[in-house]
Amino acid sequence: MLGEARRPVICLPPMSTSNPNIRLDKRDLILTKGSEVMIRRGYNGTGVQEIVQAAGIPKGSFYHYFASKEDFAVHALEHIYGPRLQRYALALSNPALSPSQRIVSFYRDLLSHFSRQEKPQYHCFIGSLSFEMAEPSQPIGEQVESILQRSVDILAQCLTEAREAGELSAGTDCVELAEFIANAWEGTLMRMKAGANAAPLGVFVHQLERLLTPV
Repeated sequence: MLGEARRPVICLPPMSTSNPNIRLDKRDLILTKGSEVMIRRGYNGTGVQEIVQAAGIPKGSFYHYFASKEDFAVHALEHIYGPRLQRYALALSNPALSPSQRIVSFYRDLLSHFSRQEKPQYHCFIGSLSFEMAEPSQPIGEQVESILQRSVDILAQCLTEAREAGELSAGTDCVELAEFIANAWEGTLMRMKAGANAAPLGVFVHQLERLLTPV
């Protein structure tokens, strides 16, 4: 994401898959277990063999669903971030809150989530793939860009509603502001990961509240 002006995705905590009553079909199992391995080891450090071992399936089953490791990574991105973007869009369309309140509340909830952890950690699959493969792999790069654009579009729509409600000045460029907030959030996550504490998130939320205070 550094180098090219790629837009960082809004990062959400993953939904739990630990419920023993939830049964994944084989394709989803491969995507879930394989992406966990790729998050830990990186794209170049993960082979098809490691993916199928994590999923507990024969190698032939992998190629029934995916043409290659690259094809797997493209689908794994959507598998992980599609539901997260849906949750993000739902949070930013909550009619019980004003548009600005929706945004601030969303990030406050994330701050609470990470603050409850003794040593806050976040492993960003899209970030790692972007650094490793967005340039050498066109399909992965295009999927990364698509997801990042969708996240910015969701935020920009809510900001537009805030502007129309008089919570932002009439001259606010909502797309540009969405880009700024997304970039600031990505940097915040990097600082949190480097320092292993949630203090940078508190600073981010405080400044976001000031930025979105109704004029």
